[in-house]
Amino acid sequence: MQPLTAGTEQAAVEALMAASRAFVGLAARSLADLEAEVTLPQFRALVVLATRGPQRAVDISAELQVAPSTGTRMCDRLIRKGLVRRSRSISDRRVVRLQLTPAGRALVQEVIQRRREELSRIVGATSAYWKPAVTEALTAFATAAGEVPEQEWWLGFTASEHVAEAED
Repeated sequence: MQPLTAGTEQAAVEALMAASRAFVGLAARSLADLEAEVTLPQFRALVVLATRGPQRAVDISAELQVAPSTGTRMCDRLIRKGLVRRSRSISDRRVVRLQLTPAGRALVQEVIQRRREELSRIVGATSAYWKPAVTEALTAFATAAGEVPEQEWWLGFTASEHVAEAED
């Protein structure tokens, strides 16, 4: 693979800046009109729980790169909205983990479905540009950014559902 020239790299960064603005807008629209009125940072916390299963508040804070107190307040709001619940570890009662409630799981599924539908519409409108190399580049970009492949994401989501059901 050949390194990018300065001009090509700058053009790629500019294209990704525009795409990131579009993705933020898409994310905001996918959260609009939800009964739970969830903010984008709160939704990110729900996704952490969906992908990784029950977590301590400090772990969610670290994943979101926010101060522990900020993460705890965010999780407290999600608990009050009925989207997350606290549970004590069976092996160590001092450890409190947070996990999605059925309502939290349903909300994550709804938002993901909304995003998928809008992305499908956009891909359909730009179908002439979707070559294998574009898909490979976006996949590599997401991997380099630390994103979990969707198959693994949904496997984690399914596993966290089973953990929650077993603990109910």
